[in-house]
Amino acid sequence: MKIISVVGARPNFMKIAPFINAVNAYNNSNPEKFVNHILLHTGQHYDVRMSESFFKRLGIPDPDINLEIGSGSHAKQVGMTMIAFEEVLLREKPDWVVVVGDVNATLACTVTAKKLNVKVCHIEAGLRSNDMSMPEEINRLVTDRLSDLLLTPDKLSAQNLRKEGLPEKNIRFVGNIMIDTLEANRKSASELSVAKIIRDNNLLDTIPAKSPAAMPGKDYRESELLYAVLTMHRPSNVDQKVILEPILNFLTTEVAADMPVIWPVHPRTEKMLKLFGLWDKAAECQNLFLLHPVGYHEMLRLNMHAAIMLTDSGGLQEECCVLGTPCLTLRWNTERPVTLKEHGGASVLVGNNIDRIREEYRKAVKSGRIPQRPDLWDGQTAKRCLEAIINY
Repeated sequence: MKIISVVGARPNFMKIAPFINAVNAYNNSNPEKFVNHILLHTGQHYDVRMSESFFKRLGIPDPDINLEIGSGSHAKQVGMTMIAFEEVLLREKPDWVVVVGDVNATLACTVTAKKLNVKVCHIEAGLRSNDMSMPEEINRLVTDRLSDLLLTPDKLSAQNLRKEGLPEKNIRFVGNIMIDTLEANRKSASELSVAKIIRDNNLLDTIPAKSPAAMPGKDYRESELLYAVLTMHRPSNVDQKVILEPILNFLTTEVAADMPVIWPVHPRTEKMLKLFGLWDKAAECQNLFLLHPVGYHEMLRLNMHAAIMLTDSGGLQEECCVLGTPCLTLRWNTERPVTLKEHGGASVLVGNNIDRIREEYRKAVKSGRIPQRPDLWDGQTAKRCLEAIINY
């Protein structure tokens, strides 16, 4: 059996690492049924901090094929990926194409494979935000409609697929492959120093002067260090000054007044802060630490002992659920409702309304950490994914 696994953007890397490990383990135990696995990187994320470092730190081998698509509009990325991936499929003739998540590479490679009658397996199928203004929702809907094997991370996602009329024989509830990566890396992440993460990744030259929490020589490895973590990259939050500025004001005048705020700044967000004339306000806030995008282990370490997470990232919602970090999701909807408090998780939807963010922030910092583990979020999902493909 020959499988081509596709990664295109940063979130995909954490999901494909355990799958590669599962393939290797299977091949070691079943040499007579060897799975020929090819890792293909579309190159949708081309920044070294956003891509290559993830491969190295997560033990992912160098891609067998790199399409080097780079950035561009949605249409350009999808079109260029389809053209390049078609050549790969005609040459390699795989039995399966495995796609993960909901990025443009996922959509493009699914459509291309199905036009050539190659079976497609979608890991993380069935997630729905019901927000058609999100490009990711389009990618999810099309990918799931075309895929032969739909591997869902939770029971709510499986139910979404049934409601859409997809055949039961194509649906398998396997659990959350992101949690495989979390469990495999929890120990090594816990050994990192928060102060060192700040120093090694800082965007500014003012770190030592800002706060005792980041002074050289300090080593905060225990939960006694109270800090907040922020990640924010979605256009709905960063592309309009009328939305981004109030959020920044809340961070600098209220959250940073309570505790240090650690902010790995996405390139898009940095660009917009500077465009809107807000960069200096962020940089000059004494308790706000602006970092480059950090590696997986560093972000996991920050999440493990944060007092609160403010984020518009779906993956961090999931990690907060398992780690118990109170999470304010800076979105009006989520494709991961299993992470919400009403379903037993740690997250609350607050959108970008400052009054609601403030209200839920005050509640969250008092609530403390309450870890929750949905069904099959047990670190063994990748093995179940591979078994589903082999036994299809």
